[in-house]
Amino acid sequence: MPSLCRAIAWATRSTLNFILGLVTGLVLALIFAGYANIKTTVPYYAREKTMVKTTLKRPDEILKEIFTHDWHDVFNKESQRKDVRGIIFEDNHVHQDDDNVARNLRNKVKILIWVMTSPDNLDKKAVHVKKTWGKRVDKLLFFSSENNSSFPVVGLNVSEGREHLTGKTMQAFNYIYDHHFNDADWFMKADDDTYVILENLRYFLAGHDTNKPIYFGHHFKTIVKQGYFSGGAGYVLSKEALRRFATVARNGSVSCRQDGGAEDAEIGHCMERLGVKTGNSTDRLGRSRFHCFNPETHLHGGYPDWYYQYDANGARMGVDSISDYAITFHYVSPKEMYDLEFFTYHLRPYGIQSGNQDLNQK
Repeated sequence: MPSLCRAIAWATRSTLNFILGLVTGLVLALIFAGYANIKTTVPYYAREKTMVKTTLKRPDEILKEIFTHDWHDVFNKESQRKDVRGIIFEDNHVHQDDDNVARNLRNKVKILIWVMTSPDNLDKKAVHVKKTWGKRVDKLLFFSSENNSSFPVVGLNVSEGREHLTGKTMQAFNYIYDHHFNDADWFMKADDDTYVILENLRYFLAGHDTNKPIYFGHHFKTIVKQGYFSGGAGYVLSKEALRRFATVARNGSVSCRQDGGAEDAEIGHCMERLGVKTGNSTDRLGRSRFHCFNPETHLHGGYPDWYYQYDANGARMGVDSISDYAITFHYVSPKEMYDLEFFTYHLRPYGIQSGNQDLNQK
């Protein structure tokens, strides 16, 4: 009998140990699964950047990586949504803003902005540009591979695809020179997921001479000797820069690639050969105004590795790296277009009257 009791006791303890081990294993598995799920669902651009790879790639290798990879997949998941509805802001009558300075600048600094888009993106992206910041442009044009008279869009004789962005840009600037050269003082290229704050752009350009061969944007320091400007962040040509681009480059006096390659780098090569200088657009405190990523990325970090080799301003992040008078952000989804519109022009802290700062370089 004692042996039977000991056997029963041993079996009971074994069963309890087995059950306890099984439960513990399941709990640990659930914890690790939850942790892994959280880690993998955090957007790439929101992850904390803790170190930079020490193995540096050649600029041409990085350029190939940038050109062949569609970074919209990483930074602009929201752009794939088809259910973004435009928000109509009709509360200006209660703001009581004193916008005399902005109005005076608009009368003095005339800007034409052309937006690179595609037939598939008219209703997904381009329409939201028209409904937000596009309303404040002196002359707004959209260019695609097909005409659309109702939007309207200027159709160019070029195929769609990343390998033809250079061709689109060359033809668009030539078209603008032929048809709109006298409509503006400055001529800017932007993408259909670029957000532009026009008042800050006019303030910045008011301190520069459009009759000088110069252009501005988010400065990359590689590939071209003087560097070049990110296409997605938008870049602005002076009147003289556009004149040289559309006359000297077009008549063959200076060799500029007409299609293929990386659009922004090819435009950079062309500008350098034309004697058009890359201008400094940082503010008086050394903070950036043109941005090739969205606000979240420039605030929190998480840049792609190539950016640390490309950015001429040190790939900084945080509030202290972004000018109070920022001009552009890129990879902005349609939904985020309205978010930025709301935060920039409609949200107000009661009792605080913001004064104008003198942030242009002396």
